[in-house]
Amino acid sequence: MVIDMNDEKLKTLDQIRNFMTGTEGVEFCHQPEKDNRYQHIEDALCRLRYYSLDKADKGLVLRYLEHTTGYSRQQMTRLVRRYLDTGRLRKRYKAPVKGFRKKYTSEDLILLAETDNVHENLSGLATAHILWRQFHVYRDNRYRRLASISTSHLYNLRERPGYIGMREHWEKTRRSTVSIGERRAPAPDNRPGFIRIDSVHQGDRDGIKGVYNINAVDCVIQWEVVATCENISEAFLMPVLEQLLDEFPFTIMGFHSDNGSEYINHEVSKLLEKMRVEFTKSRPRHSGDNALAETKNGAVVRKHLGYSYIPQHLAEEVNSFCRDYLNPYLNYHRPCLFPEEIKDSKGKVRKRYPRRLVMTPLEKLLSLEDCGKYLKEGVTVESLLEKAGMCTDNEAAAELAAAKKRLFQSVSRRSRTAG
Repeated sequence: MVIDMNDEKLKTLDQIRNFMTGTEGVEFCHQPEKDNRYQHIEDALCRLRYYSLDKADKGLVLRYLEHTTGYSRQQMTRLVRRYLDTGRLRKRYKAPVKGFRKKYTSEDLILLAETDNVHENLSGLATAHILWRQFHVYRDNRYRRLASISTSHLYNLRERPGYIGMREHWEKTRRSTVSIGERRAPAPDNRPGFIRIDSVHQGDRDGIKGVYNINAVDCVIQWEVVATCENISEAFLMPVLEQLLDEFPFTIMGFHSDNGSEYINHEVSKLLEKMRVEFTKSRPRHSGDNALAETKNGAVVRKHLGYSYIPQHLAEEVNSFCRDYLNPYLNYHRPCLFPEEIKDSKGKVRKRYPRRLVMTPLEKLLSLEDCGKYLKEGVTVESLLEKAGMCTDNEAAAELAAAKKRLFQSVSRRSRTAG
């Protein structure tokens, strides 16, 4: 049952007082429409001439309105003050817009999907840095909103149906367990030129070995060079190893490998001695010493060259692909994560990877103090910046993807022809 109350006959304070006494145990069910309650308050204040009452009578009127409207004393005091100031009570707010306004549009999802496609799904930190570079470094206004996206929200966008519909299916890199160790760890002391090196075998077929990929990474700035040879014997490895060392723009001061016989031999030792390079090798139960090279094996070599068998006679073609497309992309356009070490109260060192330390290897090199002194003769900072500025990060990734497609089509065609 619904009862509508008409209080127009309550015109005096005595009537109000008697009403309050008679309805002391009555609870009112208030309607949600604020316009009706505002009108009730306005009529009562006008009818009882609230502005001319003394303090005690004003308190009685306020208690009456609190009882009939359901408002708190503080809210009722604010409404009465507003009525006295303006002479009327009206809603001062608009109905809220349904839902929240989206900051990132469908066009942003397309750009993010395209970026992830060409860079083959990098981590959130690395992708966010690429989006920032597309706008701030390469002045691409399409990335204005994405340039400031947080890493956590980037993962939120990757979960949206509009993004998922534009993405290809990717398999996670399979982990390869390798038992490694070092006899002495290199001590770069924040100087570039101390590289870690490892070999990655490119599959077998019917007992026949495929090509071998040589992966070398600088342990300070993560400058990386990948090269390919037919076999890891001395005749095939040494020319590729010399080419690989020559591709680094800075002077090589340290060479670190595991205990594989392809590196622990007299010929490699003579080459490094001729270059005045410090040669270190593995020691047992210290697998973390060469972890950077092993990580790059999975994140770079396996990601771009896969696990499939590539015949040894195609080594030169794969090596040209690495030299002309893969290595420039890795060092000028692919961001890397650099740790920040924090020592807690117990003395334990913990590593974090903040956004400000996400950089490409070239950016990391340029961030070092007086970086020019580490460069080889004939290599300048300007020449490196010129190479990096020849295309944007996305353009370099797209060129790499196209070259990779041509490479594997050629490998497939020539493998069938040879068979």
